[in-house]
Amino acid sequence: MSEPVWNKFLTERDKAVFAASGYGERGGFGKRPALLIIDVNWAFCGDRPEPILESIKRWRNSCGEDAWKALPYIRSLIDKCHEKGVPVLYTTGVRREDNWDSGSWGWKNSRNEEDRRSVVTNLDGNEIVAPLAPAPQDIVVLKQKPSGFFGTNMASYLTLLGCDSLLVTGTTTSGCVRATVLDAFNLKLSHRARGGRLLRPFAGKPRDQSL
Repeated sequence: MSEPVWNKFLTERDKAVFAASGYGERGGFGKRPALLIIDVNWAFCGDRPEPILESIKRWRNSCGEDAWKALPYIRSLIDKCHEKGVPVLYTTGVRREDNWDSGSWGWKNSRNEEDRRSVVTNLDGNEIVAPLAPAPQDIVVLKQKPSGFFGTNMASYLTLLGCDSLLVTGTTTSGCVRATVLDAFNLKLSHRARGGRLLRPFAGKPRDQSL
């Protein structure tokens, strides 16, 4: 098993602390996993691959070209899950037309009101990007906060599907992916996660991790 990419950023003392505390074991996939694809929509990917600082001029939450580099890998994961009969669930955002329900999202973001209009004609920022469009049997969960579980039917859908573990991918690791995985942990679901955007300063490439 290869060494986790984040190990290079840990001191020897950090590594010793984690080892002595017993952390770092693999959780496994359980008996019935599901794939969760978090917020891989136009708002987080932009409408085309380009450097992030260019993309966020139009799409303020865009992950830029890194998101587009990840799409073929996520596509292959989706296809494999469909082949194996593993349930596939997506999350994406939802807002009222007047953006009233954005709530605390707007308290510290000067561009929040941009969500009231289409950045690019005929593209809804909350629509899943075309290369990863959900299949008829897939489930799309609409949310208003980072976690795919908060205020949604996610937990009840996973119960209905009989799932006990999750594969999690999407945008962004430091935000919605992390929040979803933490709530999965609170619900005693085993999980493995992979995400993007704010990983670049951390590891220089997408991070594969057990959160």
